[in-house]
Formats: sequence, C-alpha cells, structure tokens
Amino acid sequence: MKTRFSSLTKAALLATVAMTGGLTALPQAGLAAGKNILWVQPMRDHPVHRLMQAGFLNKCKELGNTCEVVGNPSSTNYDVPGSIPLAEAAMARTKFDAIAVYGPGPEIFPFIGKLGREGFPVVTWHVLPPEGSVPGLKAATGEDIPSAGRAAALSMGEKLGGKGVVALTQGSSNDTENVMADSFRKTMAEKYPDIRILDTQMEGFEPSAAEGKAVALLQGNPDVTAAFSTTGNGAQTWSGAARKADRPLVIIGMDYIRQNLDIVKSGAAYGVVAQPLYEESALTAQLANDLAEGKTVPYLNPLPASVITAADLEPYYKMLDSAGQ
Repeated sequence: MKTRFSSLTKAALLATVAMTGGLTALPQAGLAAGKNILWVQPMRDHPVHRLMQAGFLNKCKELGNTCEVVGNPSSTNYDVPGSIPLAEAAMARTKFDAIAVYGPGPEIFPFIGKLGREGFPVVTWHVLPPEGSVPGLKAATGEDIPSAGRAAALSMGEKLGGKGVVALTQGSSNDTENVMADSFRKTMAEKYPDIRILDTQMEGFEPSAAEGKAVALLQGNPDVTAAFSTTGNGAQTWSGAARKADRPLVIIGMDYIRQNLDIVKSGAAYGVVAQPLYEESALTAQLANDLAEGKTVPYLNPLPASVITAADLEPYYKMLDSAGQ
C-alpha cells in the first residue's frame, strides 16, 4: 500500500513550523540564562546536516539555551579526526552542560566514551545504537531505520506493479544505511518477490562522482527500471543519471531538503523518505537539556518516517522556509 503523509503527522509538523523562528542560538529575551549545549557534527555543511542543525538551534532558542555547532566545514567528507579537535577547542573555552554527538559509525564512539568519563551527558541522533553498546551514551533519537527501508520498498514495489529491477546505492557503509538497505531488501523479497535488486553500490558523497557511478551502473544494466538510494544526495544522483542515460526510472531517495523536494515536484524522482531530520534534532536539544538538568530520559527515542511523493510536499516546503533553508 502506498505510504502517505498522515493528517495527524501533518498537523504536528505544521505546529512545529509555527513555533519555530530563525537560527539564532542565543537565549530568548526575558528568560534566565539556560544551559550550554555543544553539537558535534562531522560533515557540518552538508545540506541534510544543516537542516538537522536548524531543528537543534530552534529548539535551543525555545528552551532559552546557548548552543554551539562544531564540525569540519565540509559537505562531502565525514571527517571525525578533523572534527574532534574543533569540539575540544570549544570545550576549552566554554563550560558545556551536555553534548550532542553525531554518531552514525564506530569511529566516533571512543570520543563519546571519553566525554562520558569526563562527566558529560551525551546524546546522539539519527541512529539508535542498542543501549549499552556505546559507552558514555545516555540517549539516542532518530528515525526507526528498519521502518524507513520497509516504507521505501512498499512504495516502490507498488509503483512498479510488482515487477522490475532495482539499483540500490548507499552513501557509504555505516550503521544507518546498512540497516535501511537490508530492510529494503527483506521487505521487497517478502512482498514483491518478482522484483530483483542488484548488489548494493557505494555512490559516495561527492555529487558529480556519484552521478558518474550511477550512469555507469545504468549502462551496464539495461534492465534497471528503478533506483533506491539511502543517502541524502540520492535523488539528485539518480535523477541526473536517468536524464543523462535517457532512461525512465522510478526513483526514491532520502530527505526533505529543498533540492530533493524540487526534484520530486518536477517528476524527476518519484519520492523521498521523509527522515525526521528536523524533528529528531529538536528532540536531541530537548533530551540534552533534560539530562543537563539531572532529569531521567528514555534511552531510545525512535521517530517514524514515511515516503512522501509529489502530493505531500507543501508542509515540508513550509518547514524549510521557517528554518531558513
């Protein structure tokens, strides 16, 4: 069954939009000075990551907190070694009450452990590592990753009428994308066994290189009729490749950044998985605030994700407008 944006979710999203303003992270006038919270995000300037920061900073403003974003200023390179010194420099000049660390892979887990040993409450987002698996981590929020892969499979399978060949690509091998791709494969095998999925390919994060890989894949596989990418640039990658190869494809990518909404609106892609990027980041700010105040919070805080198509775009455009994106 086609996954649609529910009226209840739409109402909640519009309410969030109405409550949020600009991207300043300074305490609101009239409020007592709040908490200091640090946000550590390698690949800081990727469009998806900047949307996450908007959710975090707007929630910080609402709470009256002072929040700082650090990370390597790249849009294509997930650079943990280059980001940790920036975080440590921020910690040397400011006393933080809690720290949010983007942790999609094990390369940053030792840093989280170090922060925990130093007494900082640490929250992560966008991934949901099992409780106890990352020493020092107090809470995690993000999409229900298997359900996102399942939603993409169900939506694509219905659009294809249960037949076809699907190219599957990831930005890289990491805990988030691996689980999503596995869920997509499993659901497709269960619900649409006549649809064949090619071996997963890594498209990377550099747009022109990713598109070149996708074009080559299409040239080597003339029977491909659809593509699912588990990374934020995937809609751009595959719509560009389909255009260059002059091949009609059913394309589902990730994330409601403006570029992707425009691609879906134009008809160049069928849909995107609406990972709750803004919502999970706002919840990260709330969890960090609560932990800094000594409150008990749930460790796991999953959020739903659905596939949105051209009929579902308006609330997301409004949210991007409110976030200055």
